[in-house]
Amino acid sequence: MSKSIQSSGSETIKEKIVKKIPWIFGNKLRKPRIHFPKIQISKRFSLPTPSRNLGLLTIYIFLFVLQIGVIYIIYREPIALGADPNTGEAMFIYPDMHDAFIIESIVASILIFISSMGFIIIYQATKYTYDRSFAWRLLLIGVVLVLIGFISLQYIIAVKERLIYQGTRTN
Repeated sequence: MSKSIQSSGSETIKEKIVKKIPWIFGNKLRKPRIHFPKIQISKRFSLPTPSRNLGLLTIYIFLFVLQIGVIYIIYREPIALGADPNTGEAMFIYPDMHDAFIIESIVASILIFISSMGFIIIYQATKYTYDRSFAWRLLLIGVVLVLIGFISLQYIIAVKERLIYQGTRTN
């Protein structure tokens, strides 16, 4: 008795592959069919989960701590502030590119965070397509925050490279 395959007009992918590609191992090797038992738990329990905002706040705090440079501060143990050896005035920006005061790291992190918030606000502006005036306000606020962060960080880099002198000059 030979089995004839009746076609109902549509073939499955398996039937198409079997017709086009001959099976190398014949009938000796076959795919096992395993039926796992379904386990039903009679009592359902749920764990309390924090809100999504709390999770985002935790992530932002963690990123802020990393931006401050906690690993650098722990490893290098820099001083919090310095003084200019000529005038004795406080220096907030370390005059070398490869080192930083603790306060400088915190300020740079705050500026990066402000720029990040500006980009988030710019993204939020794209969601208000039907309220154009509100979208423009959000876009303007976002661009201003990004520019404040960028220009301030560029100022810090210029002071570190001694292109701009910090504080008052006594000359």
